[in-house]
Amino acid sequence: MKLLKSKRKSDPEYIAVSPANKKFVIRNPFSEELRINGHKQDIKIFEDEGFTVIEFKNKRYFVEIVEKNQNKYTVLLNGLSYTFTIESPISYRRRKYLEKFKQISKTEVITAPMPGKIVELLVEENTRVKEGEAILILEAMKMQNEIIAVVAGKIKKISVKAGDSVAKMKFSWKLKGNHYFWSSNSYSS
Repeated sequence: MKLLKSKRKSDPEYIAVSPANKKFVIRNPFSEELRINGHKQDIKIFEDEGFTVIEFKNKRYFVEIVEKNQNKYTVLLNGLSYTFTIESPISYRRRKYLEKFKQISKTEVITAPMPGKIVELLVEENTRVKEGEAILILEAMKMQNEIIAVVAGKIKKISVKAGDSVAKMKFSWKLKGNHYFWSSNSYSS
């Protein structure tokens, strides 16, 4: 019978990824031997009077975790906001592998975020829209909501017209481009 030697458990490793896809490999995050991208860092993370503090180069920085959604964090560090993800080496490799197969250009179907009445269409089919540009005004609960594009793209098909009443998720627009997300700005009618 052959016995397998147990491997020594390696030091914990995490990968912090910025929105610009800058990668920071962090080893031993909660020990005296903290390493970032292979270099030992003299960084201490601790609690002080109810606050999380990072001490780096003999300076203290107060940290507040503003938002945590699965592995995505937004932190406030000395009044500045930073967003990043924390990945395990396996999840990071999986994400990089899946990105190889991601479509660069695709068609998305955009639906109504809430029930209401289409007040005005601000663009036409085959129009290119910029990030942040308003595409239509939807009235809901006596509020006019300016539906805006969060990223750029081209309007391929509009299936509604001004004056149409729509239920949530019932009208659709087809757009061709990289990625499409929609948000709304509200103002009183």
